[in-house]
Amino acid sequence: GKVQLKRIENRTNRQVTFSKRRNGLLKKACELSVMCDAEVGLIIVSPNGKTYQYSSRDMDRIISRYRNTVGMPHMNSHHSRTLEYWRTEIDNLEKLVESLEARHRHMAGEDLLSLGIREIKQLERQMKTGIERIRTRKKKIISEHISLLRMKQRELQDQNAGLQRRMQELDMVLDAGNRSDS
Repeated sequence: GKVQLKRIENRTNRQVTFSKRRNGLLKKACELSVMCDAEVGLIIVSPNGKTYQYSSRDMDRIISRYRNTVGMPHMNSHHSRTLEYWRTEIDNLEKLVESLEARHRHMAGEDLLSLGIREIKQLERQMKTGIERIRTRKKKIISEHISLLRMKQRELQDQNAGLQRRMQELDMVLDAGNRSDS
């Protein structure tokens, strides 16, 4: 006769039935794989939490293929929350980029019609501050460059003085040589 499907109350009987049916299910999975050349992945978790698995090939590959086939609509809630987080993050970054691009245009003197008097005054203050910083940096760079050039000038003057002394010494040697030849 037909077995009635309901929870087996006796723990021992339930465990024996689980073992027999688990083995039968694993055998059927293997047969399906061999007879039909199907990729089969089977995972069973016992009432005690012990796991059993059968895979005709690499289980990770089978699971990966399953996930790729099932796609987005069947994602679990963790993946859904993660996806939503990144969508929000992308939206925020896009808004930031738009804001920075508008600010850049304003700093370049473009697209000023959208600004009111308060924004124009604030932009003017920011630009004055920016220009002051640029001038300060420019002065520092020029000052450092002048210092380097002065050092180079002193080095060249020292080299020049050394060369002139050497020339005088050589002239004296030549003069002395010419006098001794005569």
